[in-house]
Amino acid sequence: MKSPTSATSPATSSSCPVCGKPVSGNLGEHLAAEHGREALRNAVLAAKESGMPDASIGAKFGVSFGLLQRMITEAFGANISALRRPKRIKRWEPKDFQLQRTTVWSFRRRGDWATHNGRYRGNWSPYIPRNVILRYTAPGDLVLDYFVGGGTTAVEAKLLGRRCIARDINPAAISITEESLNFEPPARTLCGQGLEMFEPEVSVADATRLSDILSDSVDLICAHPPYAGIIKYSCGIEGDLSGLPLEQFKSRMAKVAVESLRVLKPGGKCAILVGDGRRQKHVVPIGFEMIRTFLGAGFVLKELVIKRQHNCRTSGFWRSRSMKYNFLLLAHEYLPIFEKPKASKTQPARRSSEELPQCRPFFSPLERTRAEIMETTTVWLLPRANPQGHIIANLMGRFGDDGCLLVDLRFGGNRQASPLVGKASRSGNGGLSLVYVRSPFRLDSAEKVEGYRHAVRDIFDQAANVLRPGGYLVFETKDVRLRDALWPMGLLLWQDASSRTDFAIKEIAVLVADSPTPATGSGNLQIVHRYLLVYSRSA
Repeated sequence: MKSPTSATSPATSSSCPVCGKPVSGNLGEHLAAEHGREALRNAVLAAKESGMPDASIGAKFGVSFGLLQRMITEAFGANISALRRPKRIKRWEPKDFQLQRTTVWSFRRRGDWATHNGRYRGNWSPYIPRNVILRYTAPGDLVLDYFVGGGTTAVEAKLLGRRCIARDINPAAISITEESLNFEPPARTLCGQGLEMFEPEVSVADATRLSDILSDSVDLICAHPPYAGIIKYSCGIEGDLSGLPLEQFKSRMAKVAVESLRVLKPGGKCAILVGDGRRQKHVVPIGFEMIRTFLGAGFVLKELVIKRQHNCRTSGFWRSRSMKYNFLLLAHEYLPIFEKPKASKTQPARRSSEELPQCRPFFSPLERTRAEIMETTTVWLLPRANPQGHIIANLMGRFGDDGCLLVDLRFGGNRQASPLVGKASRSGNGGLSLVYVRSPFRLDSAEKVEGYRHAVRDIFDQAANVLRPGGYLVFETKDVRLRDALWPMGLLLWQDASSRTDFAIKEIAVLVADSPTPATGSGNLQIVHRYLLVYSRSA
């Protein structure tokens, strides 16, 4: 166990809860030295159970947030944020609920109807499974959540009149789920208005082994897996994904994907919420990795939703660190909606080289922007006035020392073979510092999509010759829907470049209009977001 002295705390004056002696300074150090680590642990847990905020516990006992989480997980078997039981139920449904109609989902409040609460650390907002269950299932359909955690999906399935199989590898999580399901809604709720209510089937199980669930039997999988090593949800449970390094996590999730495809009915949906990580100021695209894993198992992609996070601090300490060390705070997660194919589909033919898009480059020697208008998270809300200028100003403020070479991709009659060659001489210091490639959004056929990907690979090759070491290559792109099939262009461009050793992915940002107006009359979600893939050239 990490020493409590590793956390810095201000000197305080208090009484020792064991011997009653006055303590001037770090109470945690006194407890550990005079009465042992068990005494420190008991005092910390008692403070937590009394309702003392985590920050106050850290200051009083000199323990880090990570050590506090570990103490709680070891003592209670699960990583929970509050030891007190939830309060009585105040309401059974979300107020003024409406189904989401676009690909950007934003819930400023996590939702606290029925028995929902944020006690199980890291559990997802109940608005997510409610939207997915209502959109993709009918009353009586079977919903599976094999990472049920605190029971959010199971509670929603019960409230909405769906059957549910709720699994988790952690027995403590199953106990919390069973506690959350201990309710009987009144007759005025949705389940009391002509819908049959089903008690979920809850049990301890490994998501990689679902042999007791029949093939082609599940209508919807709705799950929020633990991200590799970001939050640990148990202690010493073999197979718990939350304690695995990234490569082992990916390997286990590949088995989960295969089992998911097996148990789903043809045409059934699988919704998985996953986010990215960060290592050495570079993004680790866990989200794209997981989408690729499920596609590799045989799924097709129905939708790709961006889930905005609202707990990212963008001022003060974190703003200054974001600017000083040039990284964006992770403020979004991916919610891909996969579908089990009903029948095999043929792959589109590759576009011939003479039909590739035309590239039109031009140079923009813009000045660096002021720090106060800089975006500090991975979700950029674009102003209605001059959104493109906002993007360029932010890119130059972070990545462009002496200007920005913009490359517009437009589909024309002839291919311009070398749009970047000869442009490096317009920038000093031995090459360009920033190349920003804007996307052609009129990709209305599979052939054009393939041509676009080919053109991007060409630009990577050219940028390796004209960008200075440490320079940046940025691609703006957008998902494309062709005949009801979704082409995840951000993932595809990243995948095409994943084997390159001369470029490394630095950031994945999401561009969103400040107030998008959803279209009506379509069964699909309206695509309202774009991506910025920021690559750094290796030195």
